[in-house]
Amino acid sequence: MAVRVDWRQSIAFTGTVIKYLALAMAIPLAVSLLYGEDTVTFLASMAITVAIGVGLERLDDDPQLGPREALLLVGLSWGTVALIGAVPYVIAGYGTESALGYPVNALFESMSGFTTTGATATAEISFEQHSHALLMWRQLTQWLGGMGIIVLMVAILPEAAVNGAQLIDSEAPGPELQKLTPKIAETARLLWLFYLGFTVLLAVLLLVAHYLGVAPEMNAYNAIAHAFSTLPTGGFSPQAESIAAFSPVVQWLIIPFVLVAGTNFALFFILLRGEYAAVFRDREFQAYVGANAGLAVILWGLLFTGSAPPLDIGGTTAGVVENSLRQATFQIASLLNSTGYATSNFAQWSPTAQAVLLLAMFVGGSAGSTGGGIKVVRWLVVIKGIRRQLFTTAHPQAVKPVRLGGRVIDEDAVQAIFGFTVLYVLVFGVSAVLLALDASRVGMGLTVLEAASASLATIGNIGPGFGFLGPFGSYVQFPTTSKLLMILLMWFGRLEIIPVFVLFTGAFWNE
Repeated sequence: MAVRVDWRQSIAFTGTVIKYLALAMAIPLAVSLLYGEDTVTFLASMAITVAIGVGLERLDDDPQLGPREALLLVGLSWGTVALIGAVPYVIAGYGTESALGYPVNALFESMSGFTTTGATATAEISFEQHSHALLMWRQLTQWLGGMGIIVLMVAILPEAAVNGAQLIDSEAPGPELQKLTPKIAETARLLWLFYLGFTVLLAVLLLVAHYLGVAPEMNAYNAIAHAFSTLPTGGFSPQAESIAAFSPVVQWLIIPFVLVAGTNFALFFILLRGEYAAVFRDREFQAYVGANAGLAVILWGLLFTGSAPPLDIGGTTAGVVENSLRQATFQIASLLNSTGYATSNFAQWSPTAQAVLLLAMFVGGSAGSTGGGIKVVRWLVVIKGIRRQLFTTAHPQAVKPVRLGGRVIDEDAVQAIFGFTVLYVLVFGVSAVLLALDASRVGMGLTVLEAASASLATIGNIGPGFGFLGPFGSYVQFPTTSKLLMILLMWFGRLEIIPVFVLFTGAFWNE
């Protein structure tokens, strides 16, 4: 059969994406000049990035993307951007704690950044081990990947807007694309403006807290770095102790922005139009708020009654209440939205408290947000679909459509959501088994919970797991083969599995 996909067009446009990535490297380059660290690293990385981008662009002078070329572009772009993003790590020697596989560690770190996973393959995060510039690049990769590299290209490049709807639909998290304006390029620009606005607002508020004296550790560098990783629900931090390194004021300040990042960004556009009631009537938003609040209350009760080691709470009842509420609210918001920040080492919590966190990790953020996971709207449709199945089993002649917020969900969409959910759980389970087998092959002790959490944390773009993979742990101990598998899982998870799997089918390539 004749191959119908013009892969040259996809690769040429991928070159354009890579070329523009060099512009982003100007930010860590500026940081390197400010601190006098790793300037050569980023000059060399920018030169390599531009050379590769321009070289790939020349494969086709005027790429015209069809539907399948657009799908191929999305898959290629996310893979090659992670490869190019690893170049600064390799040049700087980042991740050399595992000497035999440090290029793989560099790729792991880059893929984790761009997919906003937040898992790390380096043994120590500190300014003594790594430069300010390199750690800022690590933060910036998450910010670039949060709203989507392709969404950004559609927003700024007219040629990308031709097939912008399909490009964004293949990249954006969630089962459907919600257009905010008649033109898809305007929608892309609005999404990025909301994203940028919230990022700037958080950085400013963190700096204000610093200058008011309630956040002494939150200097300008940390404020910008954490704003870069909060809104994309990334979870990277230049501090080894994550958000636990900062005052309770900082922790409370970050919580609402984590929740904002996991909310469908289309709702903010609706708010701007003054349609407040429509936002609060949104079924996914209601379920999202309910899941966060419900799980936080359950975890708060567990922590208040001693499910975590004693922390510095001042010895007062008010201190116990505030501390347990803050820990519960922060960890649920962070893990449910796949952010991966932490204010406590929950690997030391009781099995019951960890089970609540594991449940939160399975939920995911909203469709159209920067959150990972399965997504709240899919769970709503799955639950309603199961209820419909039970009803029609009891009443075989009944015709009962699946409704969400009074709107009938198309049957094709229902089947697609069930298919995605089953495939997600299947890939998660098989990968957990493969990770356990690979660990056994090299004599690495890996419990069932650790293997399962490693698989879920990477395919769900969550970051931390349990055991030695806790919030202050690292994936550096895994063998190279396991890291390569988890790199693929992060790629699959960010693009929601199906757009990647389709690329490996004969039906995609043939007429």
